[in-house]
Amino acid sequence: MKRLLSVAALCAASIDLGACATVINGTSQPVEFESDPQGAQVELVSGLKCETPCKYSMKRGHDSRVTFTREGYEPVTVYIQSRTGGGVAGNILAGGLIGGVVDASNGAANHLYPDPVSVRLVRLGSGEKPVLLDKKGEVISTVEAYNAKVVDDVLEGLEEQGHYPMGAAAGE
Repeated sequence: MKRLLSVAALCAASIDLGACATVINGTSQPVEFESDPQGAQVELVSGLKCETPCKYSMKRGHDSRVTFTREGYEPVTVYIQSRTGGGVAGNILAGGLIGGVVDASNGAANHLYPDPVSVRLVRLGSGEKPVLLDKKGEVISTVEAYNAKVVDDVLEGLEEQGHYPMGAAAGE
């Protein structure tokens, strides 16, 4: 009898907790765009534009690409990667297979990286490399090194989403 009650409770929990990330996180994430110096023009692969600092709500399950431009500075392109969150396994255990499938299919189990997308621009002809910055303004890596790590995955995602990115080489 205890075993039957345990199975019934687990089944009920699976129905109640299915798609936890969808409920908790939603399918979109606000992503901040920052530059040093401020006032750079930002253009996303989707065509959205703003001036730094700015923020857009972006689909968690969609890779993207953003280009920063500012007069007197080298243009910088950064790939934004949709990464699977660490809670997926827990969601499947707690929420059941259906919840895991729902969250994975709508992107709610993912997060976009980097966030914020913050770059230190470099003056034209300086020979320096633009760098990615964390929330505290500390250097994470060069944009070129970061893009080289994620370029294949992001370009594949962009193609699946119907975006045929220009400047597909890492660091462009």
